[in-house]
Amino acid sequence: MYSFVICIYLMAVKLVSLFNKKVRLMVRGHAQVFKTLRERIEPGERYIWFHAASLGEFEQGRPLMERIRRDHPEYKILLTFFSPSGYEVRKNYAGADVICYLPFDTPRNVRRFLDLARPCMAFFIKYEFWQNYLKGLQRRGVPTYSVSSIFRPNQVFFRWYGGRYFKVLTRFTHLFVQNELSKGLLARLDIHNVTVVGDTRFDRVMEIFGQAKQLPLVEAFKQGSRVLVAGSSWQPDEDIFIPYFNVHPELKLIIAPHVIGESHLQEIIGKLRRPYVRYTQATPEEAAKADCLIVDCFGLLSSIYRYGEIAYVGGGFGVGIHNVLEAAVYGVPVLFGPNNRRFQEARQLLDTGGSFEVTDATSFNARMDRLLTDADYLADCGRRSGDYVHSHAGASDKVLSSITF
Repeated sequence: MYSFVICIYLMAVKLVSLFNKKVRLMVRGHAQVFKTLRERIEPGERYIWFHAASLGEFEQGRPLMERIRRDHPEYKILLTFFSPSGYEVRKNYAGADVICYLPFDTPRNVRRFLDLARPCMAFFIKYEFWQNYLKGLQRRGVPTYSVSSIFRPNQVFFRWYGGRYFKVLTRFTHLFVQNELSKGLLARLDIHNVTVVGDTRFDRVMEIFGQAKQLPLVEAFKQGSRVLVAGSSWQPDEDIFIPYFNVHPELKLIIAPHVIGESHLQEIIGKLRRPYVRYTQATPEEAAKADCLIVDCFGLLSSIYRYGEIAYVGGGFGVGIHNVLEAAVYGVPVLFGPNNRRFQEARQLLDTGGSFEVTDATSFNARMDRLLTDADYLADCGRRSGDYVHSHAGASDKVLSSITF
């Protein structure tokens, strides 16, 4: 039944690809996988396979890949993605030797993939539970690990209608989970090869923190002013923080929108009532005269957070909040919208008092007023935020110390 559903899904994807550019990229990428493996896999070399669904999971696996590459150069790294939003961004990632899409989980694809790749070890990041691949790896005696996985009672494994699908979890050699709840849920299924290590994303955020870039243009813009950095924002987020910025001249604003398209940038500009500049079009002298800096390019946000006194992370009024850890690591209070229930780190940050949920303009305005008028409160919230991230690092070391190479 599972393989039949996968085949139906594959046909649906091919149909959708006729009308959707992103899906078309994936279908074309899948068509090249076996050619890539034949050409790139070197006979006699030992490959450790990492699979990440998309970009977020890649960032969770990245600390492990880079530490293995550093400490065990005798291995090569094979990296696969399911989504084009991961592959297209990281297809030239220097930390892996071979990068490609993961073919759909049909028995035939699994046999061809494993015959060509011949991994000696496999890591599946977070939510990746492909039944045929895991079965194939187990039959071949390949140690297979689930890393940074997190389980909730409403997942199919723990529902009455889940049937025998939970058996897919028994295929793993070991599961390195994020929290005790996950371990307890797995114990209910009589799965005990489980260790609570936390989330490897904290390690990646700490690495980014240590490698943060100095940005002269942002420094010229800041000039000692208090700055709100709004990262990965969407239109509902901007409708809340831009009006506040417009009437608070003591505050500067940096906006790094999630979608950097000209139409969206023009929407943002149309809402501003104070001087602004676009990052790619400004000189330091022009930036110094502006009150709002619009970041109209990618790759800078994780370094820009360091210049803020307060951070706002977007997505909480729609798709779900984006990466709050990238902001929190700098020891600043973090604000975000209400769609955060599925994000453990956000919920824990709320519990520490280092972040705050805003549900509308009224709650946002009240929290901003308190943070901007009470210096001790601002400092204490920021300290709590930073301490939370720094204290949760180390999951990668726990995983690798448990594995025999």
